[in-house]
Amino acid sequence: MIDIIIDDDVDADLPSQTDIISAIQRTCAAVAVKITKPHVCIRFADNHVVQTLNNQWRHKDKVTDVLSFPMQEGDTYEADEPLGDIILAMPFIIHEAQRLEYKTHAHILHLIVHGMLHLLGYDHIHDDEARTMQALESRIMKELHLHQPYADELSDHA
Repeated sequence: MIDIIIDDDVDADLPSQTDIISAIQRTCAAVAVKITKPHVCIRFADNHVVQTLNNQWRHKDKVTDVLSFPMQEGDTYEADEPLGDIILAMPFIIHEAQRLEYKTHAHILHLIVHGMLHLLGYDHIHDDEARTMQALESRIMKELHLHQPYADELSDHA
């Protein structure tokens, strides 16, 4: 089950529910997680909400594009239990997409893939982890027929 929450103060053109579900399912398939109907909450929020959560949970008092809050740990995932929550800072993401010259929908889907990988235990704190995670993201984005997100730069995702 995919729960999609759009905060009242978010005014953005969002990808379709079908595209969001496809991004989530492809991410699970790419890392061989055999959950056909993952339970995830995707929240489209304002920058202030994300900055507050980033400060509360990561002690970084700044807005970031995406935050992920896993609810399962380990290598085995229970299909009937939520994988976690992904919160996206929509004004920040829209500005970021324009700056990078990406289509906004594609950028949002990339960040959902990125957030899903965090929910599935991937991280990018160390260079080897970052290379692994970015390779997965690039492969999934190719499968979704979207842009390649890591052509030139590493980014600081949550």
